Amino acid sequence: MNVFNQIAAHPIGALILLSFAAFLEVFGDSFFQAGLHHATGSARLCSFASGIAILAFYGFTVNVPRWDFGRLLGVYVALFFVVAQVVAKIRFDQTPTTPIYVGGTLILAGGGIIAFWK
Repeated sequence: MNVFNQIAAHPIGALILLSFAAFLEVFGDSFFQAGLHHATGSARLCSFASGIAILAFYGFTVNVPRWDFGRLLGVYVALFFVVAQVVAKIRFDQTPTTPIYVGGTLILAGGGIIAFWK
């Protein structure tokens, strides 16, 4: 069993791994946004290259473990939403609006239902 499978085998480990994967996906996407809207020339190319590398590592991180990703999808979507808001604030100084808070509450509730409803 590889290290990722060992981590994903425990609920806390799976949560940590999914949180890390969500961070990688959001952070990688943020490099594309920065490259498209905030950079030019070689800085744009560096942003795209960084985004590609980070998103490739995300794909590896989320797909190597042998887990029931469909079952964990609710948790992942909720984590993705939270991480996206944090990265948007830190990297782009974008403050969530009321619709984002309301919709985010629904995303978090839906993630909990998918993850924990037996």
